[in-house]
Amino acid sequence: MYSIRYQAMTISISMRKSVHNPWWQATRTALAGLAIAAGFHTFVAEVRHIPSESMTPTLQVGDQLIIEKLSYQMHPPQRGDIVVFKAPAQLRVIHFKDDLIKRVIGLPGEKVAINNGKVFINGQPLAEPYVQVPAIYHFDPVTVPTGHYYVLGDNRNHSFDSHLWGFLPERDVVGRAAVRFYPVTRFSDL
Repeated sequence: MYSIRYQAMTISISMRKSVHNPWWQATRTALAGLAIAAGFHTFVAEVRHIPSESMTPTLQVGDQLIIEKLSYQMHPPQRGDIVVFKAPAQLRVIHFKDDLIKRVIGLPGEKVAINNGKVFINGQPLAEPYVQVPAIYHFDPVTVPTGHYYVLGDNRNHSFDSHLWGFLPERDVVGRAAVRFYPVTRFSDL
C-alpha cells in the first residue's frame, strides 16, 4: 500500500514538473504566436509586393503594400479601390494561378465600354486621373453581372485584366490595397 501511494505521488509530482517545463512553455508560446499570426494574415491584413508594371504609374515594380481584408466584410468593393484577388476560374483554366492586383472600374449592374481611350460607365465618361496613357483598344459595352466587378490595370495597354479575361467574381477578392509602406520615400495611403 505504501508503495502504491509513493508511486502515485511521484507521478503527480513529475506531471506538475512537466507542465512547468520551460521548454514546454516556450513551445506553447511559440505555437500560440503562430496561430495568432496565421489568423491575422488570413482575416485582417497581409503584405504584398508589386511584381509587374500593370498598375503604373500608381504602383511601381517592387512597391510593398499592406492589403487589408476587414472592410469588405462590412461593404462591397467600391469603384476606384485597388484590389488583390485570386486568379478567377477563367484564368485557372489556362494554368494562371498567381494573384493579381487591379483597380475596380465597373460595379455589378453597370454597363462598361471603352472607346477612343476613355472608359464609359452607363454611357458617361469616367474621370481617371491615375491613368498615364489611355487605352489603345476598343471594348464594346457589357453589363457587369451581379456578384462581379470589371477591373483594369492603371497601365491600360500593358495589363492582363477584365478587357482580356472577363469579370472578377467577388468571392475571389482577397482584400484592398490600403498602404504603400516601401519604399519609404513613396509611403502613402492608396
